[in-house]
Amino acid sequence: MKKSFLSSKIHKATVTDSQLDYEGSCEIDISLLNAAGISVHEKIDIYNITNGERFTTYAIKGKAETGNICINGACCHKVSIGDKIIICTYVDIDSKEIKNHKPKVIHVDGENKILDSNTYGNVSLME
Repeated sequence: MKKSFLSSKIHKATVTDSQLDYEGSCEIDISLLNAAGISVHEKIDIYNITNGERFTTYAIKGKAETGNICINGACCHKVSIGDKIIICTYVDIDSKEIKNHKPKVIHVDGENKILDSNTYGNVSLME
């Protein structure tokens, strides 16, 4: 049996741009993607801290060290520039791998510069 667990998270990022007339997706500074272990074109869930909206899209590469996070396409209706968001990915893990799973979490400042990078401890199993 497999279960879904948090794989990576960019916490409290700030939306820097929004492009409605685009195919869709979320452009993220490649430095942030690499730090969080998120691949280009990987499915991401975005949770808008500012207004409570939640949606799914995919990551595209943005220019390094810019702090750019640009929401594209229809998702623009769910965010505004300046909104605080959480960007997450998940992984399906076989039950044998659960106890050793450690998600990667990146905390950023108001300009989306990395404050710290943590790997959460092992997932605890309910007994």
